[in-house]
Amino acid sequence: MKKVFVLSVCLLMTSISVFAQKKKDVLLTINDKPVYANEFRRVYKKNLDLVKDERQKTVDGYMDLFVDYNLKIAEAYENNLHKRPTYLQEFSRYEEQLSRNYIYDDAVVDELVMEAYQRGLEEIEARHILISADYNSSPQDSLKAYNKIKEIREKALSGEDFEALARQYSTEPGAADRAGYLGYFTAFSMVYPFESAAYNTEVGEISEIVRTQFGYHILKVLNRREKGSEISVSHILISEKDNNTRTFSPEERINEINQLLKQGEDFAKLAEQYSDDKNSAVRGGRLNRFSRGRLRSMVFEDKAFELKEIGDVSEPFKSEFGWHLVKLEEIHAKPTFEELKPNLEKRVKDGDRSKKVTSAISNKIKEKYGFSKGEPYLEYFVDFLPDEVLQRRFRYDSVAPVANKTLFTIGKKPYSFEDFTRFIESKQRQFVNYNTKYSLVTAAYDEFEVNSLKAYYRSQLELENEDYATTISEYRNGLLIFDLMSENIWRKAKEDSLGLEAFYQKTKEQYQWGERIKATIAGTTEKENALQVAELWKEGKTDDEVKELMNSEEKVSVIMTAGTIEVTNDKLPEGLPIKKGVSDLYNNSGTYVVIRIDEIVPPGIKELDEVRGKVMSNYQIQLENDWMESLRKKFKVEINKKTLKKLKKEFKS
Repeated sequence: MKKVFVLSVCLLMTSISVFAQKKKDVLLTINDKPVYANEFRRVYKKNLDLVKDERQKTVDGYMDLFVDYNLKIAEAYENNLHKRPTYLQEFSRYEEQLSRNYIYDDAVVDELVMEAYQRGLEEIEARHILISADYNSSPQDSLKAYNKIKEIREKALSGEDFEALARQYSTEPGAADRAGYLGYFTAFSMVYPFESAAYNTEVGEISEIVRTQFGYHILKVLNRREKGSEISVSHILISEKDNNTRTFSPEERINEINQLLKQGEDFAKLAEQYSDDKNSAVRGGRLNRFSRGRLRSMVFEDKAFELKEIGDVSEPFKSEFGWHLVKLEEIHAKPTFEELKPNLEKRVKDGDRSKKVTSAISNKIKEKYGFSKGEPYLEYFVDFLPDEVLQRRFRYDSVAPVANKTLFTIGKKPYSFEDFTRFIESKQRQFVNYNTKYSLVTAAYDEFEVNSLKAYYRSQLELENEDYATTISEYRNGLLIFDLMSENIWRKAKEDSLGLEAFYQKTKEQYQWGERIKATIAGTTEKENALQVAELWKEGKTDDEVKELMNSEEKVSVIMTAGTIEVTNDKLPEGLPIKKGVSDLYNNSGTYVVIRIDEIVPPGIKELDEVRGKVMSNYQIQLENDWMESLRKKFKVEINKKTLKKLKKEFKS
């Protein structure tokens, strides 16, 4: 979360352009390096409404933020943070992601998105037969596998039982037991070529032969059915996380609530009162709509989809998050194409369909900038590369240099055999599926060509497109500031336990408990039950004794919660007298509450462990203030008063 915050701050603080600006536009210099007025102008106009401190809404006030930001950037570069491998790797990933918005062929993407949407309306039930032939198969072995699947397909087309053929011939693990049965699947469930073969085959028919990374397949489509709808549910969660204030077990509590539901209590009211999922509790336990495969818990999902009628409630069950009760609220109509389009676009660009998009992109870049092949490479590299490359231990410097031949040229930039060799050395661990030099070199060349085309396009894009240049610069500086803050502030605050303790001792008066009570809260939907609890408490009965007298396996009459509570806590009834003993009866929207106060705890200073997060945050602020003061002394900052005056006049500030 902290990293996201810093990057967001950086987006507010800068939009540095790489395009040339006139000398007269210099607003300030940091150690004689210029920062231009246009940079200030852009971010000030962009962020003025977001600034909460009124003092910083003036040009003079915002200048303080602007200078501090640029001081951090100067410090990051002075410390060579821009050369660190972790920074370079993360920036490269973002650069790749951002450039996609400019580089993708929209027509190809749109076609694949619509295809995925239409396929996603259906689920297909199928069997398949696989004859294995992976990336490392020789041409002879691949041809042998192809001829074998062709022979099997002819048997299936002539009427032989497909299930029996799968048991006899398929090389898929478990084929003898499952006979190639895949169950139901839909778009994005299988690799794209396999999915296409399935959707292009009619029910009862045998598909054409399809090649995937696993080998050669044929399918028999058994059935097609409309894909199921999304549902909305409400739930009550009793978490199993450790809680020192609890006096009940989660399983016991969920069973008590389930009994209350069976007695006719309202699900939403019980969720609001008892559920540990606070985000949904305020909505009566209601969750966002979902379909199969969308949740992090398969157990929860299965239980939810078992409910068939609106209003049905599950029995208590346990998931990875704790104990639940689930109520079916709504079965939704299928979402429209426009609703699904953004997610479909992302999956098309990120999944194996992207190979089709990548091919179109490569052709587009070649056409725009020019592309020419160099000298033949395959036999040369199969002969040149040592066997160590197959063990991912190849080191370029350990062998004679590659002849400086041109592999290909993009625009006017040549890419040499040596460039390709360096690529293989750096990326060899990614090619773990290849165990022959022939297959490894072939795959590596394909990736090197695509990567080189994209890198060339990105380099031109930053020169040609100001929006892209601004955004990529924002992120570049944002990463640097994150690393800088992590090193100088956050990590130091986290690791400096003595400094944190000293800061707490110096400032602990600001961390105060209000007046608290040690108490038990008893809740019930019937007034008579609440009165009975009060009488039993007054007689000296313990909480366990009261529960034993009033609750049974068949009926839960009262739920009790014990703990230490500040008197301002909204769980306590308004106007509750803070005195030891049993309270009067309170009615809270139909729930009757009676409270037994065992002890009144006076106000006092909170221990460090009770407020560590807040103390840590304040300590970080103090460290940053001290650090920024040191940067102001370290760097020479000169402000061009003439340019600043123009800005103040422009913004009437």
